[in-house]
Amino acid sequence: MKAHDTNVRYIYVAVGILVFAAIMLVVIPSFQMKTIQPEPGVRPYSNLEAWGRDIYAREGCFYCHSQQPRDPSLAPDGKRSWGRASTPGDYVYDFPHLLGTMRTGPDLLNIGVRQPSDDWHLVHLYQPRAVVPWSIMPAYGYLFEWRATVSAGIKPLTLPPAYAPPSGYIVPRPEALALVAYLKSLKRHEIPRDWNKGEESP
Repeated sequence: MKAHDTNVRYIYVAVGILVFAAIMLVVIPSFQMKTIQPEPGVRPYSNLEAWGRDIYAREGCFYCHSQQPRDPSLAPDGKRSWGRASTPGDYVYDFPHLLGTMRTGPDLLNIGVRQPSDDWHLVHLYQPRAVVPWSIMPAYGYLFEWRATVSAGIKPLTLPPAYAPPSGYIVPRPEALALVAYLKSLKRHEIPRDWNKGEESP
């Protein structure tokens, strides 16, 4: 009976640890998340932007691009943070989160502010080397199509001669337009705060 009682005690201890861990790691953080307010300028995605976000995830863009800028003071050269450091309020409408782990390419959480041009994004997706000669990003030509002529309301890409087709036009498919809409929605503006001290700047 003593051995049985000891085993029961171990079970109670194990269950207690499991319940405590669940409360601390799941229940409490879930309540804390409900109190987080979006940062200035952060809004829900439109239907087009949400579709573009799905395409961003489908294409694996998060493998090379992060969405979690560092504090500039923590960057080795003080220049590669690509904007202010991110906060929980930047991700209120993001599920699942696409933070990424690599910085092969620049961080994209603020790309909508740094690069607001539709034309630039479309050309960059079609052929990255057309706008960034040293880029190692793959081309996403399958998000575009060749047409001999274009009708009113459809804007073809303006490509450098080296990347333009011999004839006809390159136009974006709906997927490309949605992806660009999502990228342009990533606008985490600077906010008046000292990120090192956590105090409001004068």
